[in-house]
Amino acid sequence: MKKNTGIQYTLRGVPRAIDRTLREQAVKEGKSINHAALAALERGLGVSSQKVVHDDMDDLIGSWEPDPVFDKAIKGFRTIDRDLWK
Repeated sequence: MKKNTGIQYTLRGVPRAIDRTLREQAVKEGKSINHAALAALERGLGVSSQKVVHDDMDDLIGSWEPDPVFDKAIKGFRTIDRDLWK
């Protein structure tokens, strides 16, 4: 049997939303709540050995390049048809 050399914590006042999300994550990953909580702490503190995969578009921030052809193509979208907004 492997000896556990980790430090133990007791957390109090865990909000219901965190409890619910942690339990859902544990089931989804097939882990115990303890392992799911440790993995969440590792990710949140930035000490996880697993690469974080983002599904947002943050990598596009600041990457816009002026494109006159595109600007000309969408120029008509900037016109408001007042009759449609009555």
